[in-house]
Amino acid sequence: MGLKRAVDFLLAVVASVILLVPILVVALCVRLTSTGPILYWSKRVGRFNQIFLMPKFRSMRVDTPTVATHLLENPDRFLTPIGSFLRKSSLDELPQLWCILQGNMSFVGPRPALYNQHDLIELRTAHGVDKLLPGLTGWAQINGRDELPIPEKVKFDVEYLQRRSFAFDMRILFLTAGKVIGRKGIRH
Repeated sequence: MGLKRAVDFLLAVVASVILLVPILVVALCVRLTSTGPILYWSKRVGRFNQIFLMPKFRSMRVDTPTVATHLLENPDRFLTPIGSFLRKSSLDELPQLWCILQGNMSFVGPRPALYNQHDLIELRTAHGVDKLLPGLTGWAQINGRDELPIPEKVKFDVEYLQRRSFAFDMRILFLTAGKVIGRKGIRH
């Protein structure tokens, strides 16, 4: 656990420096294309089901209900002018480097649930997945991302819990890069 935290911190510092210009460009684009704050701070469930605030570049209008995107009747109507691009390119996730630096997240782990996704939280807790730090990416992300039903997502989270290792994390990071570049598994 200590080695993983050290690697996460070091990678987050390096990534923050390398990605500083893209982060500033995205922030400016969000500011220029929609009203409201640049960042959206979402209540998420972390390790041992502790709530933390996770930032994302705002891709939805400020009047969007606080539910998982797939539960919205017509999610596209809530997107900002650049929201779809931010989501499909995963650029909206860049501010989560802050959570990795703080120790609330890891690069690899189960994606943090929204505080009101009770079914997901309960299933993860029942299977011991709540003991893991949530991740920027994870095994479930690689195997379907937004397209997975919750029981399937938890199945992959449990598999990650059982198989976790430095090599497995590196494999997930490598596969994530391919998914992001190919924009696979993203609905909105």
